[in-house]
Amino acid sequence: MDHPLPGSDALVRPWRTAAYVAVAVAAVELILLLVIAGGALVDAASARLQLEARDRALAPVSSPKPAARKPSPAPAAKRPRSDTVVLVLNGNGRTGAAAAAASQVKGKGYRIGRVGNASRSDFARSIVMYRPGFAGEGRRLAKDLGVKQVGPLDGMRAGDLGRAQAVFILGG
Repeated sequence: MDHPLPGSDALVRPWRTAAYVAVAVAAVELILLLVIAGGALVDAASARLQLEARDRALAPVSSPKPAARKPSPAPAAKRPRSDTVVLVLNGNGRTGAAAAAASQVKGKGYRIGRVGNASRSDFARSIVMYRPGFAGEGRRLAKDLGVKQVGPLDGMRAGDLGRAQAVFILGG
């Protein structure tokens, strides 16, 4: 089919050709820009890697720091539990509490020296005290019984212990 206007095809075709050329030139420019940008990124990355490698090579070699020294705990128990004699005193005022505590202490492997009542019956917490030189045994006894308060003899004389090395005063 022929066009209604003579020469109209000739008028439209130059603009269409110019549009194709402009799109082709823009596409070539875009591809060239992408290639140049990619090359620049590769150069920057390789330069950064070279700097990092040089810094690692020049960095001084450091030996690992020794761990901070922890303070030494109380002296460790020196005797077996069966050699430690414990005096069990009732300090909470309840009847039969000392006997029950003595069976608990004996169940942990300690020997019972004497079971009795403390001079006071108003201890709020259970206490473990130890004779001088038996700190390790006293702390181990406290740990075995789950007692938080432990220390050397306080308010008791060493002569009050008899042959016991530690005292367990049962509190409330």
